[in-house]
Amino acid sequence: MPLWLDLLRTPMAAPETPRLRTMRRTFQALCLLCALGVAFISPLTAWLGRIAPIAVGSLLLASAVHTALYMVRKNRADNAYLDAATGDRS
Repeated sequence: MPLWLDLLRTPMAAPETPRLRTMRRTFQALCLLCALGVAFISPLTAWLGRIAPIAVGSLLLASAVHTALYMVRKNRADNAYLDAATGDRS
């Protein structure tokens, strides 16, 4: 069987659980907020003062931490799903 056909028949990712869906949507919201915070740093600084850069920095840090947690949990779910699908019990 050609490799491409074998890859098409192989499940590539686990079905998304409600918890992973929530984490994915939170990740997307954090990315959007980071983009808006960086794009509008000048108006935010005028409105919030010295707190604005700290808030945007905190948002960037929260995004990085949440991304790392999401990737670990998503990879763990994918690996467990693929192990169950292939019958690998090691």
